[in-house]
Amino acid sequence: MTSVTTGRRGGNRLRALLAPLGVAAGTGALFAFVGAVDPNQPGHYPTCPFLWATGLYCPGCGTLRTIHALSHLDPLAALGLNPLIVVMVPVLVFWWGRWVAYAWRGRSAPLPHPAWLWVFIGVVMVYWVVRNLPFGAFLAP
Repeated sequence: MTSVTTGRRGGNRLRALLAPLGVAAGTGALFAFVGAVDPNQPGHYPTCPFLWATGLYCPGCGTLRTIHALSHLDPLAALGLNPLIVVMVPVLVFWWGRWVAYAWRGRSAPLPHPAWLWVFIGVVMVYWVVRNLPFGAFLAP
């Protein structure tokens, strides 16, 4: 009975790790694709619809080129394209690692306090506005 229980427990651990490992695989595939297909060359990716329609930068403008620069281990170039994304990478890696640790222990990771979501939304909104103002031109891609 003990070996069956242990076997089930190991199976549950692996099953619980499938989601975070799937996210890691998808993210790795995205980084590999964007690293191989240069977004600096015209015709590979569509134009940002917000930039096309308004002439203003959205919070995500420059993200593909940022990912390309990060995949080529050029963090300074990435910072010049979209500093918010570069700052968010370690934060996302932390949350992903936390998810893996909880899944390994067979537990669900608790969600962060909702106030953190509002703080993040506020930061993105301020970033969006500031990067389109003259004094925030250094944030433009």
